[in-house]
Amino acid sequence: MEKNLLFYVILVILIVQYLVHQLLEYLNAKRFKSTLPTELSDVFDETEYQKSQQYKKANYRFGLLSDGFSLVLTLCFLWFGGFEWVDRLTRSFTDNTIPMALVFFGIITFGSAILGIPFSYYRTFVIEESYGFNKTTKALFFADKLKGAILGAVLGGGILALFILFYQGTGPNFWIYAWIMVGVFILFINLFYSRLIVPMFNKQTPLGEGSLKKSIENYAHKVGFELKNVFVIDGSKRSTKANAYFSGFGKEKRITLFDTLINDLEEEEIVAVLAHEVGHYKKHHIIFNLVLSLALSGVTLYILSLFINHPEMSLAIGVSTPSFHAALVGFALLYSPISEITGLAMNYLSRRFEFQADDYAKNTFAATPLVTSLKKLSKNSLSNLTPHPAYVFVHYSHPPLVERIRNLKA
Repeated sequence: MEKNLLFYVILVILIVQYLVHQLLEYLNAKRFKSTLPTELSDVFDETEYQKSQQYKKANYRFGLLSDGFSLVLTLCFLWFGGFEWVDRLTRSFTDNTIPMALVFFGIITFGSAILGIPFSYYRTFVIEESYGFNKTTKALFFADKLKGAILGAVLGGGILALFILFYQGTGPNFWIYAWIMVGVFILFINLFYSRLIVPMFNKQTPLGEGSLKKSIENYAHKVGFELKNVFVIDGSKRSTKANAYFSGFGKEKRITLFDTLINDLEEEEIVAVLAHEVGHYKKHHIIFNLVLSLALSGVTLYILSLFINHPEMSLAIGVSTPSFHAALVGFALLYSPISEITGLAMNYLSRRFEFQADDYAKNTFAATPLVTSLKKLSKNSLSNLTPHPAYVFVHYSHPPLVERIRNLKA
């Protein structure tokens, strides 16, 4: 079929985004040979630092291959009428709007997942395995993929079906009802993610009685933070990398510590990490991010409502018969540059919030154990110690380690 102007605009967007991404990756890779920052010389010796450099190079080379493959595949799929073929196949099963959309996205998602498995498998069982991070068995790897696919189909399919029902029932105002639905979903996930979603993949157990729990409770009492739920998650069954996170609010708020974190850090350092997470709550970062996400969702849905009925949206991806599902894909591709810009703003705010949470931990507990915990966690995960500033600006939601240490020591 004849390709319209928006079709070529999408091609340009995809190519430009790829080139910008690769330029940033190249600039970042150029700094892999940088000398070890003096602030970290007490943690990394030269052998360990070289190991971290090799790890970054391995991921960079693999990224060149996987990103290039993804771009070529997407461009070919567009140019040779892949979306048109999937649309015709979908219409051979049904002509009802909601089932059509579910089948259409189901085929695309399934195909994408199958093509992505070899890359995910290589990253897990070759790169992560080579550097001692991987603890995932092949059975667990494929079980995770299956569970994720089922969860995505249930949640994604349900949201899409409701989305279309609003569109059919309320016309131009569908975005308002869809926005309310998205808001309810975001709120639900924030409240119950740890209680309902995490147990599908990991085992969570309450932190046992002992010195660590007592120290955490003493700190929480000191800063007036009501904390009844401290859980330990079995992250070690997949990776040696450590983490901790805060989730929920109100009675559902909880702190989750990876078992690897407990194994890697001293008691005082764990409390310092927890103090950082409490800082996010005390500084209202969770609520702010929730409100900002809702606002951005509303703006996006409103803009979508202005264009979803235009046949050009479907033609933009080479689909000859206009439909809601094809227009949704076309809109998502055309809107992606705006998403990139909002992503920059969100990352900037996130980095500011991390500094604020660090300051809170420093002021209410201590700076030194947080500094040593950050050093250990960075060392154990072979994180990039010398990222390029442009790469940080675009991709980092957390400030680089050296900047955090300098801020904590200020």
